[in-house]
Amino acid sequence: MAISDATIAKLDPKALQAFVDGKWDQEIVPNLTKYIEIPAKSPMFDAAWEQNGYIDKVARDAADWIRAQKVRGLTLELIKLPGRTPVLFFEVPASACAGTDTVFMYGHLDKQPEFSGWRSGYGPWTPKYVDGKLYGRGGADDGYAVYAALTAIQALDAQNLPRPRCVGLIETCEESGSYDLLPYIDALKPRLGEVSLVVCLDSGAGNYDQLWLSTSLRGAISGSLEVQVLEEGVHSGESSGVIPSTFRIMRQLIDRLEDSKTGRLLPANFHCEIPAERLQQARQTADILGDEVWKNYPWVCGADGNSVLPMVDDPFKALINRTWNPTLSVTGAEGLPPLADAGNVLRPRTAFKLSIRLPPLVEAAPAVEELKNLLEVDPPYNAKVIFKPSQGSATGWNAPTTEAWLSTALDQASNQYFGAPCGYIGQGGTIPLMNMLEKGFPKAQFMVCGVLGPKSNAHGPNEFLHVPFGKKLTAAVAQVICSAATRQEG
Repeated sequence: MAISDATIAKLDPKALQAFVDGKWDQEIVPNLTKYIEIPAKSPMFDAAWEQNGYIDKVARDAADWIRAQKVRGLTLELIKLPGRTPVLFFEVPASACAGTDTVFMYGHLDKQPEFSGWRSGYGPWTPKYVDGKLYGRGGADDGYAVYAALTAIQALDAQNLPRPRCVGLIETCEESGSYDLLPYIDALKPRLGEVSLVVCLDSGAGNYDQLWLSTSLRGAISGSLEVQVLEEGVHSGESSGVIPSTFRIMRQLIDRLEDSKTGRLLPANFHCEIPAERLQQARQTADILGDEVWKNYPWVCGADGNSVLPMVDDPFKALINRTWNPTLSVTGAEGLPPLADAGNVLRPRTAFKLSIRLPPLVEAAPAVEELKNLLEVDPPYNAKVIFKPSQGSATGWNAPTTEAWLSTALDQASNQYFGAPCGYIGQGGTIPLMNMLEKGFPKAQFMVCGVLGPKSNAHGPNEFLHVPFGKKLTAAVAQVICSAATRQEG
């Protein structure tokens, strides 16, 4: 159905943006400042999360704020199944004459670990608001989402505009692969209703100059690869040349997986054909962003004083590499002493944490099995080699074709609040729930977006939330939700 232009015309965008701005300034930024102070690390990074209570704390704080909003008809539950991380589930009935469809809104409150390299005076649990940027872990990824979601609903209600029924699910296990989420989805599915639009606020942006719709997400598998040859370390002068180095064995094993010269992953099953629509969108996005696709990273100067070079400097190829090609990252290591303590000892053990991003159309479970077999079979020198997969492996996601009403609504909202049309971009990260929701609601449209733009650096040091962009994004989301209601009137 077409969007009702008459109804959208009733929306006062200046008043809507003013309402959103006030909420951000008076409530959202102060609440996120308190949120950043709490080290609510995801269970993968805090084995004692339940005893520490940080995850429960941020969930309770968000619940208290939601209840204080007094949204008409809102119901809220803070649900916690035994031994699992909690979720927030809220429901707001549709406004009058807004149809029977449901908008599903998603975010998460758990965080990545601290990481090193924060600038002096900044830190993961030390919020700092400078030049419109709120620094600290989790504000942009993704603590703001629950506040922005409710604010978008309130902004429409403040103008008595039509709005569909809205439900929201805020989890606390996303950074661990959402392995706690499926039991909640199963329990809540009868209460979700007929979901016609999914609004996910846990994604990225190509720049801060327009609204961006995420069209795909890569999958993720990870695990620890351990190589052991001795019961204890021995003098390297007495043993090297006789006892094989665990590091060299590790290199040989990784050579089975990755071409070290190009970074290309070797297993054919880890690749997939890229849909023509995504290739076309990547070319359009490359034209918009140009070299900023790769120049926006915090490169160091190389040996000749110039910047380190990217793997590819063609913007289109760089976009494809980071969104549709599989990649390997070594994200942690054990068995290596600090440099100051590294004596002349042949070490007994080397262990790496491997993180592999998979193309959106590659299933995670068989990839894990293939990876384990690839690394463990026939080990060099008959070394003890163990690959232990992590919990929370996730298959990626490729968005369904965007319907005309949503494309129009996205462009209208982006032009209204940013002064430029909506951009389309694939994301290299993973949001496990999107795949679950598409399978559960095959007719739903997806608005996957977020505030993670250039240099926002989620997961790394100096993560920040670009507050002016967050304000505009919230307003744009509100207008698209209104369009989802008026679509049913056309």
